[in-house]
Order: sequence, then C-alpha cells, then structure tokens
Amino acid sequence: MNSWLTIIWSSVGRKIISALTGLALFVFIIFHLLGNLQLFYGTPEPFNKYSDFLISLEGIIYILEIGILLSFLFHAVLGTVVWLNKKRARPEDYCQRSDAGSPSHKTISSTTMIWTGLIVFIFTVIHVITFKYGPGIQEGYIASVNGKPVRDLHRLVVETFTKPGYMIGYVAAMIFLGFHLRHAFWSAFQSLGIGQQRLTSILYTVGVLLAIVLALGFLIIPVWIYFKGGIA
Repeated sequence: MNSWLTIIWSSVGRKIISALTGLALFVFIIFHLLGNLQLFYGTPEPFNKYSDFLISLEGIIYILEIGILLSFLFHAVLGTVVWLNKKRARPEDYCQRSDAGSPSHKTISSTTMIWTGLIVFIFTVIHVITFKYGPGIQEGYIASVNGKPVRDLHRLVVETFTKPGYMIGYVAAMIFLGFHLRHAFWSAFQSLGIGQQRLTSILYTVGVLLAIVLALGFLIIPVWIYFKGGIA
C-alpha cells in the first residue's frame, strides 16, 4: 500500500494523475457545452427536457457527479502542489513572460495556470451553488415537459444571465477558462509521454483550437441571453 502511495505521490505520479483528471474534465466541459447549447432554442422546453433527463438518471448521474468532483479536487490539489514545488525550486520568476514558441511552448497561458485555475475553481463553486442548488419546484420554478411538472431551470438561467454583474463575471471566467485550457490540453499529453516530436505541434494546435471554441461557446450563451432576454 505504501509503495503505491509513494508512486502516486511522486513527481511523475502527480503529473500523470493531474493529466488524467484534466483530460476527464476536458471531456466533461465539452459535453456540458453541448447540453447548454439547447438554450439557443426558441422555447424553454428543450433545455428543461434535457435537465430533467439528467435528473432521471438518478444513480448514474450521482456516480458521474462524484467522479467529476473527485477529478476536480484531485486536479486542483495536485496542480497546486506541482506549482508550489516549482516555486521552491525557482523562487524568482522568469524575466521573460512572452510566448517562447517551440519546443517549450511557454506562453502566458502556461505561466498563469495556477491563477487561471484558481479563478475557474472559484467560478465553479459559485456556478454550482447558483444553478444546481438554486431555487426549484418548491420555490415556484415549475415547467411542464410532456405533461410532467419539472424544475424550470431555463427560467433560472435566463433570470441569472440577464443580471449584468453575473453575465460579465461569467464571460470573464470563460476567458480565463480558455487561457487555462489552451495550455492544459497539450500539457496533459506531454505529462503522459504522448506528445513527442511531430505529434507535439499537432496536439498544441488542437488544444488552442479547442480552448477557443469552448471558451467562445460558453461565453456567447450569457451574452445572447442578456441582449435577447432568452425569449424568442
């Protein structure tokens, strides 16, 4: 048991677990965006139907939520440990903070991972409290899906995103998420020993494109709802 803990908590072990949990969260973010895109429908029903479907999964969704939570916590803790170890090894920061290019791919994204990660962490806590644990059927947020009363999550999302403070904060958080993901994707494969030679440039480019698409995909939703009011 101790040998396994030693391996897991070693420098290499921490990087591998951080990479795997990061990629797992990357997959979650993609599916989360795909679900949220249903907010662009002209009526609330598709999004509320999607939300009710997730709730109907019961045990399965709880297992997935626990997996996501553990991945999030492990990724945050291990990322912080790696950063602290780097700070101890090099107390003074690099003078040059601009992009260094290949092969290091040192960018503003890579040098601010701890800070963008912290911002995303704080945002996620606020986001979960606002929507998952926000008002529901008992508070009057009721909609009908196929004749069945369900939680009107669409109404809650619209009411929240039409508040300028939350909308601006959400957009800012998604920009920071984009910077974090820009480096995270390529870095994860590097930690797993996959991003070698010619594949490195491909993974880096894919990571940058994914980061842009995901960040824009998320931030355009509150902007659209704010100016449109979420109503067709």
